Amino acid sequence: MQQQHHKLNIFKSVNFNKGIYVSLFQLILLVSVFTQVTAGAQIKDNRLPIIIDADTANEVDDLYAIVRAIKEPSFNILGITSAQFHTSPLATENTVQESQDINEKILNLMGDYSIPLPLGSNVPITNNTEPASSPASNFIVKMAHKLPAGEKLNVVVLGSSTNVASAILEDPSIIEKLKVHYLGFWHTVETNTYNKKEFNTGNDPKAVDILLNTKGLDLSIMTATTSQHLVFTKAEVDAQLKNKGGIADYLINRWDTYERWWTKDDPEKKSWIMWDVAIIEALAHPELSKIETFLTPPENTPRLINIHTKIDIDLMKTDFWQSLNKK
Repeated sequence: MQQQHHKLNIFKSVNFNKGIYVSLFQLILLVSVFTQVTAGAQIKDNRLPIIIDADTANEVDDLYAIVRAIKEPSFNILGITSAQFHTSPLATENTVQESQDINEKILNLMGDYSIPLPLGSNVPITNNTEPASSPASNFIVKMAHKLPAGEKLNVVVLGSSTNVASAILEDPSIIEKLKVHYLGFWHTVETNTYNKKEFNTGNDPKAVDILLNTKGLDLSIMTATTSQHLVFTKAEVDAQLKNKGGIADYLINRWDTYERWWTKDDPEKKSWIMWDVAIIEALAHPELSKIETFLTPPENTPRLINIHTKIDIDLMKTDFWQSLNKK
């Protein structure tokens, strides 16, 4: 009887220990899975949350900038919104739809169907207190609120600033959640003087003033003065992209077929200013651009804004081509 009782105790002990080992194994497995999931989430969270707002159909550089941004692993592109450019002599009655169509074409050629493409406003803001609302401005508001506390939504404006200014008017509570990167106007560093007679600014002057006047808005400007120095040549573009198919040929074709209406210089289009590429490169690699703080123009609310005053042209070009050639 004692022998049977002893065997029973041994059996219970073995099963008890086995249960501990199984539970311990399950715990280790659970911790491992949790660690992997957490690590994955951290990698994703470390990417810069970005919305690109572009008047893509207006010119050539927008297309190159968007493709470069999509190729950037440190960007989490939440959406690409379309912008109007109604002051262009080539403008149709629906310039925002033209930009929208090219945005869709770019993503199709790159095989990326995951990025939302909300349509922007086809008209500028006409009243400083009334937004020119659109799916794009609604989307900016929505995405700003979705971000975790303390994290800012980077809105990169490559054309008119109608959509982001409208978003601010629609819901001022997003101001502290935004970081706006605007490509526009001219600026003289030495005297801190501004010249707003510039294409992007002219397509919605009231929207630009809203950005400048909004206290608490984190605003950085890549001026035309600075970005004009980033120039691509047709020879280097052909060498890097020609006859490679897909998006590469699309970029080449855009250069070849777009009518450059603002200048009679360089009729053979041997070079092109890549204004928009400069702001994307500066965002991807802050070390390639010098940023200084300046007071806003005298006609605007006095506050400090950030302005890119100098860029490393050679390194930006090198990085651009390396990024585009990555598989």
